[in-house]
Amino acid sequence: MDINDNIESPFTLKLSFNKLLEHYDVLSKSDDQFLAAKASRVLKTAEQFPILRAGFSDTQVLKDREKEIKILLQDAFSPILTKNEIKTVSLPFNNLVFNSSERFKSIVKTAGEDFVLEIKNMPGDDIYIIACTIILSACYDYDVSFKRPFHYEIPDAKGIMQYYKILYNGDFTEIIPSESAPKITLADVDELLDNFENIKIWKEKFPPNSYTFKGFVISNIFNITDDESISNIKSSLIGDEKRKDVGFMKNFQEIFQSLLGLKDIKVGFSIYNEQEGTFERVYGVGMNSFLLDDLNESKCMDVLCSLSYKTLIIDKKFYAVSDVDKYYKLSKGKSPQYKTLKGQDIKSAILAPIANDEGLMGVLEIVSHKPKVLNSINANKLVDIMPFIVSAVERSKKEEEHLIQSIIQTECTSIHPSVQWRFEKEARQFIKDQLNGIEPNFKKIAFENIYPLFGQIDIKGSSEARNIATKKDIAIQLKLIKKILLKANGIEKLHIYDQYLYQINQYLETLTSNFQVDSEQQISTFVKQDIEPLLDHFVNSEILKDDVSAYLARIDKKFEVLYDHRKQYDDTLTLINKEMASLLDKNQIEAQAMYPHYFERFKTDGVEHIMYIGESLTKADSYNPIYLYNLRLWQLQIMCVMENSYYLMQPQFPIKLDVASMILVFNHPFSISFRMDEKQFDVDGTYNARYEIVKKRVDKANIKGTNERITQKGKLSIIYSQKEDEIEYLKYIDFLQSKHMLDTDVEILELEDLQAVTGLKAIRVSVLYHKEKDDRTFYTYQDLMQEIKQ
Repeated sequence: MDINDNIESPFTLKLSFNKLLEHYDVLSKSDDQFLAAKASRVLKTAEQFPILRAGFSDTQVLKDREKEIKILLQDAFSPILTKNEIKTVSLPFNNLVFNSSERFKSIVKTAGEDFVLEIKNMPGDDIYIIACTIILSACYDYDVSFKRPFHYEIPDAKGIMQYYKILYNGDFTEIIPSESAPKITLADVDELLDNFENIKIWKEKFPPNSYTFKGFVISNIFNITDDESISNIKSSLIGDEKRKDVGFMKNFQEIFQSLLGLKDIKVGFSIYNEQEGTFERVYGVGMNSFLLDDLNESKCMDVLCSLSYKTLIIDKKFYAVSDVDKYYKLSKGKSPQYKTLKGQDIKSAILAPIANDEGLMGVLEIVSHKPKVLNSINANKLVDIMPFIVSAVERSKKEEEHLIQSIIQTECTSIHPSVQWRFEKEARQFIKDQLNGIEPNFKKIAFENIYPLFGQIDIKGSSEARNIATKKDIAIQLKLIKKILLKANGIEKLHIYDQYLYQINQYLETLTSNFQVDSEQQISTFVKQDIEPLLDHFVNSEILKDDVSAYLARIDKKFEVLYDHRKQYDDTLTLINKEMASLLDKNQIEAQAMYPHYFERFKTDGVEHIMYIGESLTKADSYNPIYLYNLRLWQLQIMCVMENSYYLMQPQFPIKLDVASMILVFNHPFSISFRMDEKQFDVDGTYNARYEIVKKRVDKANIKGTNERITQKGKLSIIYSQKEDEIEYLKYIDFLQSKHMLDTDVEILELEDLQAVTGLKAIRVSVLYHKEKDDRTFYTYQDLMQEIKQ
């Protein structure tokens, strides 16, 4: 069989002892007669079979020349050390092994007849790339070393997996490029450095079999089972989904078996609840607690005797029981831990405290059905792995808290603190069902007899302002392109330039006379598909390079358009929303302190907010209608405060925009429920459609019999439908007039009918403003605008 069969590599492999024999060539001339004589004998053996120096790929030669190869390698495989050293001769990254030490042969033999020796952690494409990096280093002196640790996994006589690290000695190798091998340049190396994952490029630079690997490597192998076990324990404890994995505990126990060198052991956990003074079961697939046996939780003093309680919980030290039956008899069956362990036929155990500076978090339980195999001596092997378990439990406790929030976020949305308790209750049940293998189902969250309060401070004419900004930016961009094309046409007369100039003039005319919804997209497509390739041509051909560079400097890299006026608009909108939302949030703290209620706000072209209040939202039976009236008055006041705050800040904004405020009053209580599909609360039942229509459309409604919008800049509009609402809010307005927050020009207006909603009315009143924060003078909107202009 040829050693290159079924292998794709940049190398053609040839076993050769040439580099080794070159060492003996030197030694044969040594002044040390013993060394010289020995080297001469080795060289004489090799001279009889030139193929050993020339190289070969047929594995039959290994069998035919086995005796001679042993002579050549005798210095590398000392008879004195052969039963101690783990060593082989092989080809790199290849499972072909020959001339191994007696210790290695014994290890493989013990693994069993069915065992197949394979190098682990050796993905196919990575091996090809590793070979390429070796070529870069050996043939071109480019240091792009990509070394990865390789190892064997070999079970011992007990069936416990042992881990062996492989270190290669490559002193006896040669790498020879073929005549057809592409020459590698610095540019090639730069390309490869950015394309590790692209095996196609590596094969292009280093085609299969374009180099000859001639020689062999000596593999020095070391047992790293303890280190690997610790590493595997650490890896096993990383990851959010581990406890749900059916094979997690099985793999975890196998790792501990390797660490302790014991086949017959099992691993369990108990969580310590300091507040309750209890041990609790860890929920998860295959998770056991040998201290709790079949209990879900139990008082610590019912699980442990006084000595074990002090050792584990107070002193936070290992508690080892080498012979459960012995200590069960000594305690006359009264010590609870011995009684529980004996009931599970456990003969020896190690209980290890999982503790940090803040105290005990849980107990790691390692048990065996054989006596004395677990004891206070091998318990010390856990010292090195306990920090990782402690870290994992610390993280797990934090993740448990975050998991509740995460489930609420995933299944619901960002939930207001007033209703957090209800969602947490469902989230805990969700986790419990999920870990116990029950199909989790987040139940419907609903609250009855709830009063809504809706308000908004809306930017007037935002769509028109956006359109104006868009048209200005597009016009500037088209004119800059037109300037470049006119200049290009003067240098190089082409009909296509005339065509593009015609299109630009048409688009410029559209901006002033017939700007449609899709006009922006049409112009953007024209620039992208026709103009940008042309500008690239100008740059590459050095034509108008400076003009194009100046144009590109005006183009926003993120949006790939000229984005000056639109940026001013967007920045203004962002600032308005940020400041208004911040003000609302800050004042909400005061409102929540008066009585808990649900609050949510949304940033649109302005800021909307919705509040729900009612007894079912709180755990305590403390609700009274006075809290609803108080919240309505608070809402009126905060709308006035926001109006004032906005116009005090308006001069700082990039562009001038006006706002209008509105409050929607709904007199009847209704039920709300959380909609899982839309991640928000909605009104239940027959009121749903009516309320949603009014909330979404009323700010665009006109006063009945006119074309005048009910919402106007400088005025606060209160929308309602019941006479008692009118009476109530006129009292609030009278109070706020006394505080110089509202003017005296109160209007009672009827609104045009909305879809399926009739009979709406509005109270509209002007807001009074202050020119400066501490100004005691009160202005109407018109007065304020005049004052600001002065």
